[in-house]
Amino acid sequence: MSEQVLQQGGNAMTRSRTRTIAQVAMLGAVAGVLMNLEFPIPFLAPSFYQLDFSEVPVMVGTFAMGPVAGILIELVKILVHLVTKGTMTAGVGDVANFLFGCAYVIPAGLIYRLHHKKSRSHAVIGMAAGTVVTAVLACFINAFVLLPAYGKAFGMPIEAFIQMGAAVHSSVNGLLGFAVLIIFPFNIFKYAVTSLIVFLIYKKIRVVLKGD
Repeated sequence: MSEQVLQQGGNAMTRSRTRTIAQVAMLGAVAGVLMNLEFPIPFLAPSFYQLDFSEVPVMVGTFAMGPVAGILIELVKILVHLVTKGTMTAGVGDVANFLFGCAYVIPAGLIYRLHHKKSRSHAVIGMAAGTVVTAVLACFINAFVLLPAYGKAFGMPIEAFIQMGAAVHSSVNGLLGFAVLIIFPFNIFKYAVTSLIVFLIYKKIRVVLKGD
């Protein structure tokens, strides 16, 4: 009898693992497609900063399956994006996008999962924490890694990016001003909108994912 119980338990674990892998792949693929559907927000940032909603399925998966699953979904997302669209920054921008995505979903996932009674308030707090962490991280990575990489790839001096930023916000007069007045607000807006969408849809679609 005990052997049969153990076998049944092993089969259940195998099915659960298989289902999780399938869901990670599915959500990552959806996120990768959404990453390709991007558009500028000209009142917030120069046109080379694009808004997309690829983090929505990543965050949904994170809430349903945990932060580790969220990281794996991020990885699948980037791989799908590279295969379907390629890279214009020798992979630098894609690595940064992966880091930003992880910075967003890991704090949110931890805050949500560590509470025994998972509620919408915990989800909101988690996403708010992830949004702030990501916006701050994006300031440093954009100013010191991405902008120089883009400049090298397109043969543009840093001053050209600063001028683009000044066209959006007249107070931008250097990299620090660009980071504070352009990059930070853009990412706060981007991840706040993403969080709102997740808040509205998660409870409705989690029944088809691995439940709590």
